[in-house]
Parts: sequence; structure tokens; C-alpha cells
Amino acid sequence: MEAEKKQQALSSPTMYRILFAISLGHLLNDSMQAVVPAVFPILEKSMNLSYMQVGWIAFALNMTSSIMQPVFGFYTDKKPAPYLLPFGMFSSMLGMIGLAFAPNFYFILLSVLFIGLGSAVFHPEGARVAHMAAGAKRGLAQSIYQVGGNTGTALAPIFTVLVFVPFGQKGAVSFTGLAAIGIVLLLFVSTWYRKELETGKTRVKKKATQGVEKISAEVKFVIILLIFLMFARSWYSAGISNFYQFYLIEHYGLTIKQAQYYVFAFMIAGAIGTFLGGPLADRFGKKNIILFSMIGSAPLALLLPYVSLAWVVPLFIAIGFVITSSFSVTVVYAQEVLPGKVGMVSGLIVGLAFGMGALGAVAFGKLADMYSLGFIMTVCSFLPLLGVLSWLLPNDRKAI
Repeated sequence: MEAEKKQQALSSPTMYRILFAISLGHLLNDSMQAVVPAVFPILEKSMNLSYMQVGWIAFALNMTSSIMQPVFGFYTDKKPAPYLLPFGMFSSMLGMIGLAFAPNFYFILLSVLFIGLGSAVFHPEGARVAHMAAGAKRGLAQSIYQVGGNTGTALAPIFTVLVFVPFGQKGAVSFTGLAAIGIVLLLFVSTWYRKELETGKTRVKKKATQGVEKISAEVKFVIILLIFLMFARSWYSAGISNFYQFYLIEHYGLTIKQAQYYVFAFMIAGAIGTFLGGPLADRFGKKNIILFSMIGSAPLALLLPYVSLAWVVPLFIAIGFVITSSFSVTVVYAQEVLPGKVGMVSGLIVGLAFGMGALGAVAFGKLADMYSLGFIMTVCSFLPLLGVLSWLLPNDRKAI
């Protein structure tokens, strides 16, 4: 019966218009989140923030998003809620308004909580829409969905250059227009989602979910290991996205504006890696791509703190592409290990792992204040080595 239900899902057509729509929604959602690190160099100077305070802002954003993602995912696995998607975007809009006019550090923290909540609401339901619209192309569908988010995140340095350097903190108010577009777009997606539920096409998946009560020890081990691998990647990304711009300014003598282009190279390469990783996993296997992603990026990351400025961009492009090539793959792997729990799995793998990454932002900020930015860049460089543990994952064709 289980195999029959799975075959029925795989035989459904791939709904590309929905996949591209939810991917664009993901881009807009994560663009809201990207505003926060984008404004860090401005806030650090205008409010005289310490590196640890910068870390706390990143922590408030990512922790709110991360801890709440599994909660919303668990709830919507039992009771899907299509219109949570535009609601999440509205919450982010409120956060943008607060961030633009925040008079002090504590008001900034409050504002980013709204942005984090909006992200927590969006991601589990967004992953479910991608799963529903995938048909037989689950790896490709998840890549299309995730590349939107990674592209939105990658725009942070561009936001700094084009918006926050010329307009300062108040430039954040311009992003309310993007949020409004996102709300309209997600209302369209939510309407399709609701109709799918009403026609009963996803009802078999819901029943399958209710039938899965016991989780084997092997599956628990796989999920914990996947979370740990995402955690290692998230700590590395937290160090690069939140603090490498300061390292470029201090160590290489770049301006705020110049530093953003280097970070952008890393992040846009990551978006490309995210997109291509899914189709590659469909062809070569999910475990193989996860293993390649983590082990392949380790030697490059170890070199990064010691190269001249001319080598930073080539290394950034290579590291960003390789280390994120397994991002969407890891989510699909986990969803197939725990079939029927799409929302909760997405929340655990993406949300909780990034929550652990938020702890990394605080830890790195404290270490930067105590020691130096060079020290935390060296610590970061060793994190991809933890990917050696991906050898312990079972072959995905046997694990599912």
C-alpha cells in the first residue's frame, strides 16, 4: 500500500509554474532576511555596536526562524495551512518597517524577531508546496525551490552597496514593496495549494503520515547526522556571511562597498550550487552529492585564510558552489527517510540546523571581540572537515 501511494505521487506531473512561483516567493522571503546582515556594517558604525552585538542580532533572527520552523512544520503536517504563506510575508514586512526606524540595539532585536517569525512560517509550507508540485522530479523541484532562497540570501552584499551605503538604515523601508509583491504572489500559490487539498490529491499523503508512528533507530541516527552536517555548513556560512566582510576591511584594507562584492561571489556561487545539486543527486545519488559537497569544500576552506586578495574570489566561487551543492539534496534525502512528514523534516533539517548556525554567529562575535577576526576565520576553515561523517550515511536507495 505504501509503495502504491508513493508511485502515485511520483506519477503526478511536475507543476513548473507553481515551483517557479514558490521559488520566487522563497527569494523574496529570504531577501527580507538578507537585509539584516546587509545593514550590519552601517549599524556597526552608526550605533557603535560590538561584534558580539552584531552576533546577537544574527542570533535573534536565525534562532526565531529556526526554532519555530519545526513547530510550524509539525502542526501543518497534521493540519495544512495554505494561507500561512502570505501571513509569513506580512510578518516580514512589519519587521522591515521596524528595522528602518529602529532607534537602538534593542528595537533592532525586536524588529528582526518579526522577520524571523515570517521566515519560520514560510519555510515548512513552502517546502510542502515544492514537494506537492514535484511529481517524479523531487531533486530538481527542491533545487528550484531552494535556489530562490539562496539567491535571496546572496543579494545581501548587493543590498549593502546599492541601498544601505547611500541611504543608511532607513533604506530598509524600501523592502516593504518587495514584501507586498510577495504577499500577492503567495496568495496565488496558496490558492493552488488549497485546491489541491480539496481535490484530495494529497489526502493519501496525509493518511500515510498518520500511519507512521514508530521511527526506527537507524532513521533517527540518519536524521540526527543530517542535522549535524547542516549545522557544520551553517556555522561556516555564519562566519563568512556575517563577519568575512569585516575581515576583508580590516585585513585587506577594503572599503565597505568593495568588501560586499567578495561576499556576493561566495553567496551567488552557493545559489548556483544549490540549483545544480538537485539534478546531480537525481542522477548520481543523494549520499554521493552530500559526501562530495562536504569533503570537496574542506581543502579549499582551509586555504582561504592564507591566500592573497587576488585568490579570494576564485576560492569563494569554488567553496560556495561545492559546499551548498548538497543543500536541497539533504532536505530531499531526509523527506524520503521520513515520508509523510514533509513540513517537520524541512523545519528540522533547515530550520533547526540554521538555529545552531545562529549560535555560531554569537560565538564568532565573542571570539572576534576577545581575539581577532583572523582567529575566527581560521576556526571557520576547519568546519567543513566535519563532513567526513557523511560516510556514515546509508546509501539513499537503501535508506528510503
